[in-house]
Parts: sequence; C-alpha cells; structure tokens
Amino acid sequence: MNFANLFKIAFKALCNNKLRGFLTMLGIIIGVASVITMLAIGQGSKRSIQAEISEMGSNMIMIHPGGDMRGGVRLDADDMESLKLKDLEDIRNNTRFVTYVSPSVNSAGQAIVGANNTPTTIYGVNTDYLEIRRYRIADGDTFSEQDIRTAAKVCLVGQTVVDELFPDGTNPVGRMIRFGTIPLRIVGVLESKGYNSMGMDQDDLILAPYTTVQKRILAITHLQEIVCSALSEAYTEEAIDEISAILRTNHKLKEGDEEDFTIRSQQELSSMLTSTTDMMTMLLAAVAGISLLVGGIGIMNIMYMSVTERTREIGLRMSIGAKGRDILAQFLIESILISVTGGLIGVLLGIGAAVVVKVVASFPIYIQPWSVFLSFAVCTLTGVFFGWYPAQKAAMLDPIEAIRYE
Repeated sequence: MNFANLFKIAFKALCNNKLRGFLTMLGIIIGVASVITMLAIGQGSKRSIQAEISEMGSNMIMIHPGGDMRGGVRLDADDMESLKLKDLEDIRNNTRFVTYVSPSVNSAGQAIVGANNTPTTIYGVNTDYLEIRRYRIADGDTFSEQDIRTAAKVCLVGQTVVDELFPDGTNPVGRMIRFGTIPLRIVGVLESKGYNSMGMDQDDLILAPYTTVQKRILAITHLQEIVCSALSEAYTEEAIDEISAILRTNHKLKEGDEEDFTIRSQQELSSMLTSTTDMMTMLLAAVAGISLLVGGIGIMNIMYMSVTERTREIGLRMSIGAKGRDILAQFLIESILISVTGGLIGVLLGIGAAVVVKVVASFPIYIQPWSVFLSFAVCTLTGVFFGWYPAQKAAMLDPIEAIRYE
C-alpha cells in the first residue's frame, strides 16, 4: 500500500472522531504555545536588560574606597578617604585601556526654586562623566573646565528635577536654584533616560563640577568614587588590571596586603542579570515543556484506545493483504498528524499570546526563530515517540484473532 493511500486512511480516521482528535491535540497545542510564549518573554527581558545596561555604559568601571581595620575596628567603606585626585590623574595619564575618567562626590538634599522644592541628589563630576554614563544635553550646554577649576556655582539638571521645580513649563536654562543653602545656576538640561532595570530614576539628579560639591557642599578633599570607561566592553578586564596596579602603587600596598579600594564593572552586573534571566527562562520553558509531555501521553492513550476499538478493522485489512509495516505506518501517520497539527496551532497561539503580552502588559518580548522550530520539532518527535508503541501493537496483531475480536 502506498504512502498516499495510508495518509488518506489516517486522515479519514481522524475526521471520523474530530472532537476526540482535537482534545488529544490540546495538550500539544498548550505545550507548544506555552514554550514559545515563555521563551519570548524571557528573551525579551534579557534583551531589555542588556539595552538598559548599554544605555548606562556597558564598559563602565566604578572604583570605591574599600573597608579597612583601624584600631581593631572594621570601618565602613563610606568612612574611608583612600581615593585622591592623584589616583584620578594617574589613571587618566597611565592607562592604555581607559578612555574617560571622572571623579564623583555626591550629596542628597533639597533642591528649591521659589515655592517649589524636591528631594534629589547632586553629583560632583567632570565633563567626562557625560560620556561615561551616556548622558546628552537636551537644552543649554555643559559646564566647562574653567568652571571646574574655579568651583563655579553652575549645574546640569535631569528632567525629573525640571518637572518638579518648573511645573509651569518655564525654560530652566539660566535660572537659579538652591541646593540646601548653595545657589546654583542651571546651564543645561539633560536628555531624559527614564528608569533603569533596577527601578532607579536616571533623571532625578543634578550634576555640578566636582570641585563645587567638594568645597561648597561637602567640605572634603578626597573622592567618594572614580568612574571610568574602558575602550570597549571587551577590554574591561585589562582596564581593571591597569587601574588596580596603579592604585596599589599609589596607596603603597605590598604584595599580600588587602586592597583599600574595590573595583566593579558594569560587565559583572550584565553577566549576573543575564545569567539570572537565562535561568528563569529555562525554568519557565521546562515547566511549559511538561505540557508537551502530558500531550504526548494523551496521544499514546488515544492511539492505544484507537487500536483496541479498530482491532477487527485491522484484522480485515491484514486478511486482504495489508502487511504489518502498513498498519504500523497508518497509525504512526495518525499520531504524527495529531502532533503536527497541534504543533502548528500551538505555534500560532504562542506567537499571538506573546504579542498580546507585549500590547496589554507592555512587557518586552523577543520571539527567536529557533524556539519556534525547536518547539515544532519536539512536538513532531513526541507524536512519533508516543505513537510508536500503539502502532507497533496494531502491527503485531494476529489477523485471525483480530477478526474474531468483539
């Protein structure tokens, strides 16, 4: 018996039990749709996190003072004053893998304009900071090197601060604000960056020359942080090694001495978040994949029942010349038709569900072609695997006993 006839017989058998066939497909449909939707959500989250980290500066390196023991007491890193301007200058002048370097000192407080005020944080930085953090000027201009040398009372403000202090839409450039008791003239407004992946508002800040914040607000001479950017993300480790060597030399640390500074890179954060996202994605996909297993068992159950119900039919076919391999092929084709049809419906449903999640929940999604092909291939193999035993059982029936079967 040729394949075309076997296909027609299998298709007709399924059409005779449409509802049962659809209910059998349901497990496959739900399984495939779940896997595609879960992977789309997981990959969308991963790409969204990577994009946000890239916006923050994926090659950014942050240097903080480290904790230390003084008189038997462990001091907090915030109490240490181990980072100096000389460290900043040496990093700028003696590294090959670092492009931009900025000091950073900050203070939380109240920004005030007339009757309007808002709590925010002022960061004392230099002009390299804008390149490192990828901030752009939306209006006005940045402060100059001359402003840094003279500790000028000028600043850049984020969009959140502008919205709170100038709710009437007034152009803030050139206006005076007070941070605590210190008057500052706004020379520029930063482009909005929104919230990052950790829920922090990147527009709720004021940037000023670091000398201004050091002298006029904090009254300190040390640095709370040094922020750098490597030539590219690929050179982050080399840049960290250079920075570490310079700081150990400057701080007169001998081999084996504990470092009085800590260096962290955005690459570490990116790797941690993406690995966590990948793990959660695989967990969700594995849970969704259980539906495929349940669907496969459903196919096996229905096909086994079908063999039992059609025992006499099998016997008649074999008595008029059908061979065991023909019977095997017929039931395998039925099983594969169920799984492939369910897989196609599941793919369409999964893509549709992912799009609905994006539109309704505003959740980032990314449907990878391999996830669609993999889900479809798995459901096809499921049909073959779980359909084989019932088909083999049908092929092994004795024609005479099958005809006598009641």
